[in-house]
Amino acid sequence: MPIATMNHFQFSIFNFKKERRLVSPKQHEHGYTLIELVVAVGLFSFIMMLSSGAYLMMIGVNHQAQSIATGINDLSFALETMTREIRTGSQYSCGGLGDCPSGASSFSFMNKNGELVTYDISAGVLRRTVGASVNALTGTSVNVSGLTFYASGTKPVPTDYEQARVSIIISGTVSAGAGKPDQSFTVETGATMRGTDL
Repeated sequence: MPIATMNHFQFSIFNFKKERRLVSPKQHEHGYTLIELVVAVGLFSFIMMLSSGAYLMMIGVNHQAQSIATGINDLSFALETMTREIRTGSQYSCGGLGDCPSGASSFSFMNKNGELVTYDISAGVLRRTVGASVNALTGTSVNVSGLTFYASGTKPVPTDYEQARVSIIISGTVSAGAGKPDQSFTVETGATMRGTDL
């Protein structure tokens, strides 16, 4: 072998060994190791599990809030209907007694059409009775357990010079959805006869 060729060959081997020493094996690899992938997938799964649990909990709370809001809206509509009709009525009678400072569970009056209207509860439902017609004012999402009327100023002149008025206290529970405990409520409102009974 000629000397020039041999020197060239030795120089090439020297350069190859030198390059091999200078370049680390990691620089030639591309991608991730199996352990890095397992750790990354595990962290991703853990974070997704936590976030999906929080998301499902928020959905449950939202359903519960919607159920309670539906019941409260139902009760609010019933109370608004009662007070509007009581304000425009006359001849208030609390439990058939006229005035009732200690409270009664039913309330009767003459509405603006001259019909006798009675409000009371039966089987957890707030009812409105006009003659033989009985209508439920609350739905199945509301369970009314207590209804108390306090009336004053119901007697005619000259016995009573006070304007007729009534206070209503309703208590019960509102459904919070399937599998959730019912939420209790107590609501108080009042109505004063719009016309004069003097």
